[in-house]
Amino acid sequence: MQVAGKNILVVGLARSGVAAAEFLAARGARVTVNDAKPESELKDAHSLRAKGIEVVGGSHPRELFETSDLIVVSPGVPLALEPFKLAQAAGVPIIGEVELAARFLRGRLVGITGSNGKTTTTTLVGELLKDAGLPTQVGGNIGTPLISLVETSTEDSVTVVELSSFQLEAVEQLHINVALLLNITPDHLDRYDSMEDYAAAKANIFRHQTANDVAVLNADNDWAMREGEKSAARRICFSRLKELEEGVFLRGEQIIERSKNGERVLLNCADIPLPGDHNVENVMAALAAGLACGASPNSMRQTVRNFKGVEHRLEFVAEIHGVKFFNDSKATNVDAAIKCLEAFAGGVIVILGGKDKGGDYAPLASLVRERCEHVILIGAAADKIGAALENTKPLHRAVTMPDAVKLGLELGRPGDVVLLAPACASFDMFDNYEHRGKVFKDAVRSLTGGR
Repeated sequence: MQVAGKNILVVGLARSGVAAAEFLAARGARVTVNDAKPESELKDAHSLRAKGIEVVGGSHPRELFETSDLIVVSPGVPLALEPFKLAQAAGVPIIGEVELAARFLRGRLVGITGSNGKTTTTTLVGELLKDAGLPTQVGGNIGTPLISLVETSTEDSVTVVELSSFQLEAVEQLHINVALLLNITPDHLDRYDSMEDYAAAKANIFRHQTANDVAVLNADNDWAMREGEKSAARRICFSRLKELEEGVFLRGEQIIERSKNGERVLLNCADIPLPGDHNVENVMAALAAGLACGASPNSMRQTVRNFKGVEHRLEFVAEIHGVKFFNDSKATNVDAAIKCLEAFAGGVIVILGGKDKGGDYAPLASLVRERCEHVILIGAAADKIGAALENTKPLHRAVTMPDAVKLGLELGRPGDVVLLAPACASFDMFDNYEHRGKVFKDAVRSLTGGR
């Protein structure tokens, strides 16, 4: 792909937008970056200008979109915006940062998407492949923009990338050698018109696969199986709930791989250090990906045993007077919060709330009755969640995260768990879920030593 001398517009100045702009400018493109935020709120504006990149903030000028040779859109910017429609009418191609990166990356690409479990599975796959001796790098939605990994990719390397539905919207040639679809459950319905539209965005991970590639699918999730039919690749299914004729499945406390060559035990569940049935599913998916890339079961078994999980995913923070605090700020939808609650037998004081994403909170009710002692509501969605959980367990309100943490400790008894599992986005009160999780952890640690 030739970019030198072309007028390229990068829309959205989050991490991936900044990385894409710098990448393009370094290759001789005439780059303009554009963001709806005023320039005073764009912290990278000065450094980008120092690299010869024009910065336009505060609006989306029509002429920028109609006269560019190419538009690169950041995942946080909806393609439904009117300026993109004008660009399409003018014949201007529009791609995402992931698509841009894919046109320059070398080596094999392992892509992981799903409503829940992406970050844990991506991290684990990266470690499985590294420990198996494969030159491996990890990026994407997990934190490092994929475009930033282009320079370090080689013909022999494997790039493991976490892919959100937003990142998969604007792909044209993205070719994933090993594609994992972990699950599809209701999420981001504030951005998509329907579950079908949301699922279709996820299914773009399969669009350019061939018979030489591999698709890893969750056999227990109907949406995943349905969308997986769009792939031309060889399929490896995994299941926690049933035995499969071929694939990776759970039998008792053992994870089994069954193929035409017979069966073999990949792992005992006792070797998985992470709590929760959902983490058994994440491990099964990661093992299937590792096998597809050539990692040995023996190597992967040891890696799983040593795996510590990821920050903000059922992360133990501290124990204060017998009350344990867990941070799952990454639980940004209802299904993720359900999986968190399922990881504990009872005695849970759950902190829920944030920016609503159009989800239905009613599915939380039965688990709240069964496993929770109290519910603490915060953020913009507090009233909506409270209405869905009325007549379950006592509902409490907190204005700030530190208030919620302090209240959790006051309500808790020895043996109880205070769990941050918001079931919402973070943008009403925080920069992102990482920021929310950090504030939670800081608040817990500030209480260490006394109620």
